[in-house]
Amino acid sequence: MREKDKIKDLRRFLEELGRIVPKSVKEYRSNIEKKAACERYAERIIEALTDLAFLTIKNRKLRMPESDTDAFDILAENKIITDELCAKLKKAKGMRNIIAHEYGTVDDEIVFEAITKELQKDAKDFIRAVKHEDRRNL
Repeated sequence: MREKDKIKDLRRFLEELGRIVPKSVKEYRSNIEKKAACERYAERIIEALTDLAFLTIKNRKLRMPESDTDAFDILAENKIITDELCAKLKKAKGMRNIIAHEYGTVDDEIVFEAITKELQKDAKDFIRAVKHEDRRNL
């Protein structure tokens, strides 16, 4: 049941991000409030993806991860997600850490590209994969 709640949260975060994201990187850079809100939604989405990975592992009684990114590796090892999606989610987790902990300089173009194209698609692919795995285990 917690997986369904996490998926619901994830979908809501994606929808809310979609409503506020600027139309261009120029607007993203110049509107500090929207930029901050988009970065916060990106953090929430990536955290929800990580939480969902841990819930999926726990519910399927897979080996416990040693780190957040290891959770995605475990799902790939067990063919729940593809190696390609695993790599993208690990990269997203790294981006989230840079944004959240302010490691170095955040590249606005990379973040804008991630939140307008990659993150939405990757999150939806992840949800689909987890839900498909749920149906296979019934």
